[in-house]
Amino acid sequence: MAVAAIVGFTVIRAQAGYRKVITGKAVRTDLVSTVSGTGQIKPKTYVNLGATAFGRITHLYVKEGEKVHKGEEVASIESVQQGANVEGQKASIAAAETDIAADVAAEKTQEAGVEHAKADLDQKILDYSRAKALYKDQIMAKQDYDAKKAAYDLAVATLAQSNAALAQAKAQTQSARGHLNTQEATLRANIDLLGKTVAIAPFDGIVTNLPVREGETVVEGIQNAEGSTLMTLADMSVITAEVKVDETDIVNVAVGQTADVTVDALPGKVFKGHVTEVGDQALLRSTGVATSQTTSGQEEAKDFKVVITLDNPSDELRPGLSTTAKIQTARKDNVVAIPIQALVMRVPDPPTSKAGSKTGPKAPPPSDSGPKTVQGVFVVRNENGKLRAHFVPVTTGITGTTDIEVTSGLKPGDEIVTGTFHVLRDLKDNALVKRDTTPATVSTDADSSGS
Repeated sequence: MAVAAIVGFTVIRAQAGYRKVITGKAVRTDLVSTVSGTGQIKPKTYVNLGATAFGRITHLYVKEGEKVHKGEEVASIESVQQGANVEGQKASIAAAETDIAADVAAEKTQEAGVEHAKADLDQKILDYSRAKALYKDQIMAKQDYDAKKAAYDLAVATLAQSNAALAQAKAQTQSARGHLNTQEATLRANIDLLGKTVAIAPFDGIVTNLPVREGETVVEGIQNAEGSTLMTLADMSVITAEVKVDETDIVNVAVGQTADVTVDALPGKVFKGHVTEVGDQALLRSTGVATSQTTSGQEEAKDFKVVITLDNPSDELRPGLSTTAKIQTARKDNVVAIPIQALVMRVPDPPTSKAGSKTGPKAPPPSDSGPKTVQGVFVVRNENGKLRAHFVPVTTGITGTTDIEVTSGLKPGDEIVTGTFHVLRDLKDNALVKRDTTPATVSTDADSSGS
């Protein structure tokens, strides 16, 4: 018993002042920095086909999930009144065209009357000229001369009357043509109204939503109101994942970056894509409303919209499926990397002389901002058979999932302290350490994460 007690006391005394630490090494590796976001699958092009006429749905030619082609008729609304207006207007145009034909014929008649009046006037001019000569030579009686002059004056008046009648006929024809143009414009408007009773697919796509049924009455002009949307068509040839990225990560996201997209409904499948849009409006996480559209002064977490276009979409994808995207924001090959948890923040100790006294210029008085901290790691070194942890400042680069790039301060193979959290929190420079080879337990991990 005495021997065992002595041995135990000796071991405890030998281990006094040592801190058990978990260690690792700085290694060269390929590092990828990613940013994650969650959202849903959305087609790049989709449209809500709204009702453009008031009435009862007479036919629905498609079903939800069915493929349609551009120009295909997908639904129709009762069109008795619109059809009757078109037919009535066509009849009015036909009558107007008949009236124009009659006016043109009357115009031709008046033109013939003008020609007749001109010929008669020419004859009366000759008769009147001869009568003046005979009357001057006193060969013709004054009564006969007066008759010739009266006939000439009548021919002049008749020609003027014929010209006026011709001008009137032409004006009437022109007016009839104007009325015909009005009737044709009205017909085009009626045909347009008739066309609005038929819904046409604007592109090739899939019917993703069909909220109405045949026999229901729809209304026009009320966007997104119940009874105004016939169906939603989506062009599934170009599919995107619209995700929300935390405001602290959005600065690293740029158009053109590659991404891996997973869909909750399709486990095990990864879809490759690239960033095609990065939103510039912050969205409140609780409501999804842009900060520019809210008057609330309450501070809360914000996200930004990021759109990722899938390179090779699958027919299994459907709009609205929940998705997660991992965007590759940076990649570096063959860099020095260490576990992220090895990084600590410390206030560097001032250098000391060999005698242990402080060296260097006199330290300035403390500022209001407090002492400046630097990031670094504890490097484990064997000094005369004892392991000591020395704080070494480092500069870092990109961050991967579990590791971070070290650009200066370490070299490959350096042994560093990586845990535990409790040890790293208050570990001092030049502290004596001992490698902890005890397997980690669930309780220890839980305690560390809780701290």
